[in-house]
Amino acid sequence: MTNWLSSSSKIKKLPPYFSLTQEVTHALELNLALVALETTVITHGLPYPDNLTLADNMEDEVRNQGVTPATIGVIDGRVQVGMVPAQLSFLATSGGELLKISLRDFAPAIASLASGGTTVAGTMYAAHAVGIHVFATGGIGGVHFELSSRRKGAFDVSADLPALANIPMIVVCAGAKAILDLQATLEYLETWGVPVVGYQTDDFPAFYSSRSGLKTSTRADTPEEVAFVARSHWALGMKSAILVTVPPPDEVALPSEAVKKAVRAALKAAQTEKITGKEVTPFLLSRVSELTEGSSLRANLGLLLNNANVASQIARALSRMEREGIV
Repeated sequence: MTNWLSSSSKIKKLPPYFSLTQEVTHALELNLALVALETTVITHGLPYPDNLTLADNMEDEVRNQGVTPATIGVIDGRVQVGMVPAQLSFLATSGGELLKISLRDFAPAIASLASGGTTVAGTMYAAHAVGIHVFATGGIGGVHFELSSRRKGAFDVSADLPALANIPMIVVCAGAKAILDLQATLEYLETWGVPVVGYQTDDFPAFYSSRSGLKTSTRADTPEEVAFVARSHWALGMKSAILVTVPPPDEVALPSEAVKKAVRAALKAAQTEKITGKEVTPFLLSRVSELTEGSSLRANLGLLLNNANVASQIARALSRMEREGIV
């Protein structure tokens, strides 16, 4: 088993099979601001060395705001919260050997001493388990379009959605991935009482583009407003996450119609080639990138860094409110 540099935490009730870096442990013990970061974008989303560059840039974006980054993944059967450079490099360079770890996959990965990147749902679980309240990602999973009439009514729903319904965290994203049925995804979130907050917007972003034509359930214009909404939601006894949706930066955002056209073509290709199951999302994202001549990839990278920046500001505001006892 690889001997990674990490510390045993003094945090009470730390779940078994968890390891925290000294940096994360220190921040938790002093109630400093932290932002969780996922790792499937490193293990399954981008090729090397682009994935490692993104991982480093995401952490730098968080640190530049005076906040501690907590990149989360599974390494050698341990849930790692916070990563040292060697661990990030390992995840970025191990390719097909790594698992994609959602909620159902933790125990098998631990039992087999496996390694992998955590999804939105997996990262939410691990972050919440150690007391981290803010998480920055690109786009959440959601309800897929039906790809076959034989499956009519049998919708493919991401594990991210029930995680959002049941894990009290602030999740900062650019909406749901553009390849998804955004209307159905929003309806699911409404059914399960998840507030969808438009950050400085009333429109639900469509990941690569700023507007989907759909509305968020509420709006917040400052990090303090987001933090106050979250603390009020949880003080009332609610258990769900707060989903904060941030439009991609103007300099990388794509026109809505261009994205819709690319997604329709990608969906048609997936149906023609009979792509199913866990292969659907990577196939669609790859095809959309091809159809937009790489513009969607540039938008993805830009929005990830922007979301890390916004999440860090929210984490600072939340930490300050917690220290001052503001409900």
